[in-house]
Amino acid sequence: MDLFQEGKKPGTPKAGAGTAPLAARMRPRTLDEIAGQDHILGEGKLLRRAIEADRISSVILYGPPGCGKTSLAEVIALATDRRFERTSGVLANIAILRKLLEQAAGWKKIHHQDTILFIDEIHRFNKAQQDVLLPYVESGDIILIGATTHNPFFFINTPLNSRSQIFQLNALSEEAIQTVLKRAMEHPAGLNELVTADADALEHLATVCEGDARRALNALEIAALTTPPGENGIVHLTRHETEESVQKKAVSYDHDEDEHYDTISAFIKSVRGSDPNAAIYWLAKMIYAGEDPRFIARRLVILASEDIGNADPRGLTIATSAMQAVDFVGMPEARIILAQATTYLACAPKSNASYLAIDAALADVENGRTLPVPDHLKNAPHPGKGDVKYQYAHDGKDHFVDQDYVPTDRVYYAPPNQGYEETLGKRLTFWKSLRKKK
Repeated sequence: MDLFQEGKKPGTPKAGAGTAPLAARMRPRTLDEIAGQDHILGEGKLLRRAIEADRISSVILYGPPGCGKTSLAEVIALATDRRFERTSGVLANIAILRKLLEQAAGWKKIHHQDTILFIDEIHRFNKAQQDVLLPYVESGDIILIGATTHNPFFFINTPLNSRSQIFQLNALSEEAIQTVLKRAMEHPAGLNELVTADADALEHLATVCEGDARRALNALEIAALTTPPGENGIVHLTRHETEESVQKKAVSYDHDEDEHYDTISAFIKSVRGSDPNAAIYWLAKMIYAGEDPRFIARRLVILASEDIGNADPRGLTIATSAMQAVDFVGMPEARIILAQATTYLACAPKSNASYLAIDAALADVENGRTLPVPDHLKNAPHPGKGDVKYQYAHDGKDHFVDQDYVPTDRVYYAPPNQGYEETLGKRLTFWKSLRKKK
């Protein structure tokens, strides 16, 4: 490639050209062909206005797979008078990146035309690679369009984020997916009206593909290619064919990123909020997506102490037993054990008194003066330290004696009137009355 050769415009393969998959042939070429994303591309919205006015600046497109990030980048290139180059966070090292950036700077100097540099999976760039982009973005030698499925505020450097506008794309609705499928069946570059489908067949694809247009189009293409045509030469798809083309539903769940943490957060908060139905749903999503059952079990053990505590002391026993049983039994039967522990903990009385108590005590130890151990509580006798001696609690009435155990009146543990902690609260009140009497 010459140093300043003319940039390429993204093209759309013609019907039947080569072996391009249906999803590639059906990439949108105009803003109106992009399904969904009305929150950023609707009439009067910021991104649409910037594209139509050819005033686009560097942007980061953030969203789940198949929502149209790459398609939108190509539409921006087609709709604006810009040179277009593309690369990937998987393929481009620093040397390749520098070459593209220097070509863009040289092109602008000679031809007075900006270059749109589209970087797919930009989150895969390390800090050094992202830093290489900064001076070119800042000087305007390139207009960066980065696409990522990961939260850019976590995976992209702050200086690069601050020089870009961040737009979040949503998973497509079922209605939008059906619109994409119908267009693919009718369009000359798609199936060219040689395929028809029952309404419930398209509804099935739109439901199970979880807002991923690429997956829906791939499934439609598989169903069309593997179903014999009728006497009229037309392939007709029923729900049976579309079910066969998608053997297992694709659940949006990345095992080490946003969806992973969002789902476990929803699960824990549902148990904490005493909603067993919601908790079981999020548990089912995690199990279906292949989450490590031991990870789920460990989180339940933490929750049993943090959110239930002594309001129901059996909660920790059940959670710990579930963790051991899950490890011993394994999947798929471990799902039943997790379900039992989840529903019990969701229905148990709740208290975070133990959690608040230890955090308050830790804060005092960290921020205040460390209190000395009283002489009568020390491990061995200390001659000359006074006449106060340790009193054995079991020698007292009700196994209680009135003596100081820490030189402070600070109250850390305050059990609420909930579950078994109501009993503990009464017991503490009784002991407090004995101290007052003396």
